[in-house]
Amino acid sequence: MAINVSWRQLTYFVATAEAGSTLRAAEALHVSQPAISVAIGQLELSFGQKLFVRRHAQGVDLTPFGRSKLAEVRHLLAHAHAVMDSTKDGRLTGELEIGVFSTLAPAYAPGLLRAFGAAHPDVRVRLREATLDQLHRDLADGVVELALLYDLDTIGEMARTPLAALTPYALLARDHPLAGMPQVSLRDLAQEPFVLIDLPHSRDYFLSLFRMIGVMPEQLLRCTSLETVRGMVAHGLGNSVLVTRPFGDHSHDGVPLICRPLEESVPPQRVIIGSSAHAPMTRAAEAFVTVAKDYFHTRGPT
Repeated sequence: MAINVSWRQLTYFVATAEAGSTLRAAEALHVSQPAISVAIGQLELSFGQKLFVRRHAQGVDLTPFGRSKLAEVRHLLAHAHAVMDSTKDGRLTGELEIGVFSTLAPAYAPGLLRAFGAAHPDVRVRLREATLDQLHRDLADGVVELALLYDLDTIGEMARTPLAALTPYALLARDHPLAGMPQVSLRDLAQEPFVLIDLPHSRDYFLSLFRMIGVMPEQLLRCTSLETVRGMVAHGLGNSVLVTRPFGDHSHDGVPLICRPLEESVPPQRVIIGSSAHAPMTRAAEAFVTVAKDYFHTRGPT
């Protein structure tokens, strides 16, 4: 039996899923709540399954079927908007949802968004900062179309576009005994308190560098923010190893930091743009990837 659905019904479905209630979806779309409810009811009738579980006076939750359909509908609407959007003097228009890993965002997202805005001023970009796990879920669910993140095999299935390879480096306080060395050994770093960025996958990556040479730090100080790690090191509370290197070797409160290459040969960390492994990119997403490649190429290796 053929399923007859409309773009309006699909749009109302996505809005309700994002808002968590038909009332908030109606307010966001500037339509009446009954219009939202009727459209969703018609969509559920067409699918032959419930999309939401209604919670009295508390909104709605997606059913397992609704969750499976949400990603498909988001991708479908994104491509529909890309096809229907008009161009102005041949310029690209539309909207684009981008996710960025939280430790990469401060160093790269603002400049990249500015470069893309200069190249395609009629495309509206919305940015979401998140953890690696959340970015993978957002890509799978169609919440974002692209994600700027580190390439780790443990974060699941996605299409990967490489942008840069960043080399891990040692981070030291200005007056640290190793600060004057041209290179620093992981074995020496392991003898002192080590300030670890304690985010899923990131912590595993940094600790794996020590496992490669058969040592582990004797004491771990855990932080979930890149700037907190840098501040702890700057104030002499430990050393660290990082990949992302903000411009200017100072902590957030202005204390100098020393960055040194590692003595050991360790694998670089790749920065990539992740996209859906199953859905083709919209024109806006393809344009963003092109700008991102140029942006990282002009910055050169770090």
